[in-house]
Amino acid sequence: MLKELARRGVITAGLEASHLLRRAGAMASARGLGAIFTLHHVRPFVPAPTDVNEHLEITPEFLDAAIRQLKAEGYRFVSLEEIPALLRSPEPERPPFAAFTLDDGYRNNRDHALPVFERHGVPFTVFICRGFSERSHTIWWETAAAILCREQAVDLGGSEPIIRDLRTGADMRAAFRRIAEAICAEGENAMIARLDRTAAAIGIEPGAIVEDLVMSGEELAAFARHPLITLGAHTVSHRSLGFLDAVTVADEVRRSADYVEELTGRRPQAFAYPYGDGRSVTKESIRAVEDAGCRLAVTTSPGTLDRQSSGHFFRLPRISLNGFYQKRRYVSALASGIPFRLKG
Repeated sequence: MLKELARRGVITAGLEASHLLRRAGAMASARGLGAIFTLHHVRPFVPAPTDVNEHLEITPEFLDAAIRQLKAEGYRFVSLEEIPALLRSPEPERPPFAAFTLDDGYRNNRDHALPVFERHGVPFTVFICRGFSERSHTIWWETAAAILCREQAVDLGGSEPIIRDLRTGADMRAAFRRIAEAICAEGENAMIARLDRTAAAIGIEPGAIVEDLVMSGEELAAFARHPLITLGAHTVSHRSLGFLDAVTVADEVRRSADYVEELTGRRPQAFAYPYGDGRSVTKESIRAVEDAGCRLAVTTSPGTLDRQSSGHFFRLPRISLNGFYQKRRYVSALASGIPFRLKG
């Protein structure tokens, strides 16, 4: 617990310092030409026994505040697909741009995020996993959180899963880290299957969690007809692409893009790598995204965009709006690019 609090304290201090530096006019070049923001859940806050996934959700009120803050700073809101042209444009002294993306296709993106984006006329892209919306795959981090909310944990390290009782929030966070380490490695499918079977044994149905949280194909097709919304591809299974063979990687990307085209009648231009880091962003996965007909791909590596980004359209950075740091001044700090420059 103390370690986690210390880590959040360091991040908070960095955001506060970056905010002050931005207000003082320091490091102005770090802002670049603009930024891509990433979100997952947007919904009213409901306290839960564990906060292991709280970083993945923000409230509609904070989304509204973030947009208002960026508006006040002169940002113009663009769709993700406009970014290649904007980065190549020779026009100087343009106002900075901001693009919004949401990963996984959660139903709350429609119910709670869309009204906020509509209010401000802000376009956004939702990256969807075929397996989630077709109900063929489960969402392990949500399953793990559901288990932890029972004050129990699953140890996947042995030959058979072991269920352990928990007592504190620190126990829960440590247990979640162990589950994540076991799953985000080779054999991810097998580990998720073990987690799902163990969850079912204690009365938690992983498939029902997906059904409750994620829009179906029919819902996504209707959702995508909204003029502010674009759908992007996010694989079939949300597995770490770096642990898969080239044929499987190509299949994950292509079938995901095919699904978006089936729903919308249009080939997706954008792709988001599962987890967005070295687990999935590889030479093979980049090649697969290009071969699938996409024009750009986004990561979760934090940073702003500049002219040099035009040479890296298949590994564009994104800035996470994190549920632990829901303050307007932190949006300013992140958009300034200063935290990433300070971090090096």
